[in-house]
Amino acid sequence: MTIRNDITIAIVVIIIYSCNTANPAHTNKASAVQSNDSILLDSDGNRYPLKSVSNKILWMTSNLDLDIPGSYCYEDKKENCQLYGRLYSWESARNGCMLLGRGWRLPASDEWKQLIVVYSGLAKDSSEIRKEAYKALMYPGDSKFNAVLGGGRDPEGQYSRLEAHGFYWTATENDSATAWFYNFGKGSQALFQRMVVKRRDRFPFVV
Repeated sequence: MTIRNDITIAIVVIIIYSCNTANPAHTNKASAVQSNDSILLDSDGNRYPLKSVSNKILWMTSNLDLDIPGSYCYEDKKENCQLYGRLYSWESARNGCMLLGRGWRLPASDEWKQLIVVYSGLAKDSSEIRKEAYKALMYPGDSKFNAVLGGGRDPEGQYSRLEAHGFYWTATENDSATAWFYNFGKGSQALFQRMVVKRRDRFPFVV
């Protein structure tokens, strides 16, 4: 199965949805309980439900809300962090996942593709796989993955697209300047893979 790789050069800060882990110390424990019965606690005291999927990877099912440099609440309002999680640069997203403990990481693009296959119920790329994945992975879809439309923040500090788009980083770089992310689009009711410019030296909020 291949996901359409639409290339969009954009300058936004993306919301990180979920960290994951394949560390047996985590996944073996989770396999003994029902989905969403496990809880991860971060250093700020935030609690995250966890879900194990068929590829033996454990995913968080609520957005990261760890207050670290390079992260923001939408429109700088704490209540938006509580509803949607924080907005992160690519570098801060990677760091935030690692701060959750050994084995926790920002998901790779291929891990997202596996997730889409599991929850779309379809085996090849098409407009239908993007729509079915959107329905299943969005809150309150059948997967209980609970993606939300948290918007983004540009390098000038302007916030936009709340409740219109949910942007989720992957750890996968296209090259030294760009990385892949996934976009839940409310208008299209579909999930797309996109690419964003990082430019660490020019845009400290975008990485």
